[in-house]
Amino acid sequence: MKKLYWLIAVLAILSVILTACGGQAPTPAEPVAEQPTAQQPAAEEPTAEEPAETEGPAPAAQEGGWCSDTNIVFFPGGSPGGGFETVVYNGAVQAAADTGANVEYVWSDWDIAQMPAQLEQAIATNPDGIAIMGHPGDEAYGPIVDAAIAEGIIITTMNTQTPGLQATYATKGYGYVGAVLHDAGYALGQEAIARAGLQAGDKALLWGLEAQPGRGERTLGVHDALDDAGIEVVYLEIDDATNADPTSGVPVFTGIISANPDIKLVITDHGNLTGTMQTLFEAAGLGPDDAYGAGFDMSGNAVEAIRSGYVDLVIDQQQWLQGYFGVLQICLTHNYGFSGLHINTGAGFGDADNVEALAPLVEQQIR
Repeated sequence: MKKLYWLIAVLAILSVILTACGGQAPTPAEPVAEQPTAQQPAAEEPTAEEPAETEGPAPAAQEGGWCSDTNIVFFPGGSPGGGFETVVYNGAVQAAADTGANVEYVWSDWDIAQMPAQLEQAIATNPDGIAIMGHPGDEAYGPIVDAAIAEGIIITTMNTQTPGLQATYATKGYGYVGAVLHDAGYALGQEAIARAGLQAGDKALLWGLEAQPGRGERTLGVHDALDDAGIEVVYLEIDDATNADPTSGVPVFTGIISANPDIKLVITDHGNLTGTMQTLFEAAGLGPDDAYGAGFDMSGNAVEAIRSGYVDLVIDQQQWLQGYFGVLQICLTHNYGFSGLHINTGAGFGDADNVEALAPLVEQQIR
């Protein structure tokens, strides 16, 4: 490069001298390119007939979108129209629109027995990638994911981490987007205890999914926080019917409250169930101030329940991001070879102080 600067300087001086002598200055020569080194190979010169190749078209310039040649099967988790899973679905739909990916959606009613079978069915269609909900866990999914990866199908997971599979296949695009479940549960438990003013010996109802591998870590996190504070826990596992339709749990809830009228805190570890808390309280004869209500996650029903006072605190999983990055992960891996990303979406609380700021986004089913 120093030689190039020196040559240009000499030509400039020569031009001044010739002009002063009445001569015509020569046209400056084109700068001489540096010679390629072993680390910098020479590039072929383009011709008029054959334009120079680039490393690939910019994503926005590719016809149909940069991920338009990628076929994806996506699992939103629950049922069409459900408060939580619809937001997940909307995130995936936006990612498909932004990238051009071809996405097929498979609903599971939050049924962990059904999800592995659906994954096998999806593999049989030979897509480029599948975004799954991780609720069944490593053991249930393991052999099926092994088979999919062996066939060159990208698998990534959302909402519930499968740490074993993620560690094994991260280099092949197996990522995770969602909350770190036990941490999120513990944080909600601690925050609810403090805000409700509970003391050791007070009683709380925890309605969750401890029995589910992986997914149950969030409920266990809440339970651990309650136990550490000396709270007496009445624990209730969410049954399949309530998991699919939270209003099915009304008789169960009323029975628990009838048997335990001194419950001061109710925590539901299920997005749709939390959104139904006002219905549950009213059915059991509880007013908004008769027990402190907390749970997961933001939804249209949860916003209304916060406004009415029946829900005091929710942790916000930002589930729209789970849908968006579930699709994006597969696009990035399939088109550019990126390895699996780990994205924690569970970091914030919703309550009466910020619900009006969140409400417009919730109404658009983005939050």
